[in-house]
Amino acid sequence: MANGLPARLLQRRENPRRTSFLELFFDLAFIFALTRLSRALLDDPSLNGGFQVLVMLAALWWVWFVTAWSADWFDPRAPLIVVLLLWVMFGGLLMAAAVPTAFDSHATVFGIAYVAIHLGRGAILIPALRGHPLQLRSLRVAVWFAISGALWVVGAFVAPVRGVLWALALLLEYSLARLRWPFPRLGRSSWPDLQVNGEHLSERYQQIFIIALGELILISGVAYGDSGMDRESTAAFALAFVTAVALARLYLVPAGSRLGAAIVAAGPPGSKLALLAGYLHLVMIAGVLATSVAMEMTIENPGGRDVTQLAVGVLGPALFLTARVLLSAVVDASLPWARLVGVPAIIVSGLATERLSQLANSAVVAGVLLLVVLVDAMPGLWRFVRPTGASGEPGRWRQG
Repeated sequence: MANGLPARLLQRRENPRRTSFLELFFDLAFIFALTRLSRALLDDPSLNGGFQVLVMLAALWWVWFVTAWSADWFDPRAPLIVVLLLWVMFGGLLMAAAVPTAFDSHATVFGIAYVAIHLGRGAILIPALRGHPLQLRSLRVAVWFAISGALWVVGAFVAPVRGVLWALALLLEYSLARLRWPFPRLGRSSWPDLQVNGEHLSERYQQIFIIALGELILISGVAYGDSGMDRESTAAFALAFVTAVALARLYLVPAGSRLGAAIVAAGPPGSKLALLAGYLHLVMIAGVLATSVAMEMTIENPGGRDVTQLAVGVLGPALFLTARVLLSAVVDASLPWARLVGVPAIIVSGLATERLSQLANSAVVAGVLLLVVLVDAMPGLWRFVRPTGASGEPGRWRQG
């Protein structure tokens, strides 16, 4: 039986794996979700509103991450996998549509759609993998999602404890993934059972981060189009673009482009690195989301003063840089000093510009990000511009 349906569903691990059209199509649900989340944070930037957006972002990210991880094992051309990805995509769209009122009138839509996504995945994969060793892995994951699903369902119907129960459910799920989904009598998955194609998953991380940056540009463009396009709003829109470029460069160079190779080089234990990278990407995307909200507030009212805009505008880049530093630490075993200094520099600059306009606040934060980019790039620029010797090889500056 293991040579039948499972063999037709599973990818050969030694084969190169590129992102399929269906996976990119699936990502469209996350574009919609990020747009709804940024709008929810803009409507309620209080601590409670921020907590709710964080819970919803963590839930939507977990849907994307678990799907990307499991899809890495399967042939996206197989009809059953097509059905699975479309099932998850539709559930993700339901969750995204419910975001503005997920903690109010549409909690059942958000919570039950989340549970249905994960249990539906198990209902499809467990019978399909009959006779294959990976069936037990899928069973462990499904059992735990059924247990955490009880917290989601109760939270959907009991408003006073909704946030607490949903946050506990997410904490349980995120922790169990790191523990390899242990369950009595079913054991726990081995790292080879969880091994992923490092280059493929790294590519998926890059694609979803680009989507997050696209959301920043999208809502900034919409806000600018609605602002009247005066001089100050144009300057704010330019700052949003500069900020997006700086975040893109800081993400990609250098560890962002070496993550896949690091996962591959580590072998089966590389799954731990891939999982940790998933957690860090959640933090980076949260930082980009907060940054996009701050930039929209600045474009809409560049000359105003708003403590909320200042807090979100500082927190976003600081979160991104912190997670990005940690990604460098786990991929390259290095701590880039410019980025380390950049985190407190952003916070200090935000405090220093508290009495200035939102446009000035955003300009200072963008300036710090550009300075970090420049310092990061200095070694490469030095190698590029230094004089060459007669052989055409890079030479050394002569003294005197």
